[in-house]
Amino acid sequence: MTVQTKRKAAYAIDEAYINRWSPRAFSTKEVEEEKLNAIFEAARWAPSAANWQPWNYIVARKEEDRATFLSFINENNVEWCKRAPVLVLAISKKTRNEEGDPNPWHAFDAGTAWGYLSLEAFRQGLITHGMGGFDKDKARELLEIPSEYDINAVVAVGYHDPTTLLSERNQQREVPSDRKPIESFVFEGKFA
Repeated sequence: MTVQTKRKAAYAIDEAYINRWSPRAFSTKEVEEEKLNAIFEAARWAPSAANWQPWNYIVARKEEDRATFLSFINENNVEWCKRAPVLVLAISKKTRNEEGDPNPWHAFDAGTAWGYLSLEAFRQGLITHGMGGFDKDKARELLEIPSEYDINAVVAVGYHDPTTLLSERNQQREVPSDRKPIESFVFEGKFA
């Protein structure tokens, strides 16, 4: 899928960065084990502070596991993500050792791993869509997540099916979004 008619890079970069986006129109086609493992393998190689690798993922592929996930995802997201064959909860360990010393970079590192995961999914012919619209407390309770882990995001993973029927609201949102120019978020010397 090429989306360069909607997105243009200001500088020369690999096309994967432009063509990867977050559709909502998922196919119910199962994701092959090899491809699923490949996206987690990519996440595995993300850089992290002191090599602590704080990211963890809880995967829901079975119907009963997906139903549990759908019970804590906001209704507006369930509307489209219920078709995704794989739902993933990204969490990160807030502590760096057995003594419970804090890892202040856990979320930054987990975000980097999610970026690697998402780009590898694109390379594998899959789509991903990250979500913040869910009940973290309910997810923690239902999935028995210990308190030393922060709950970051839910990610839907699967194949794109542009023929999927979406609500009118989501049909309008089913386009690659543009990005701010780098001049609006990169400052030299001090914050402008």
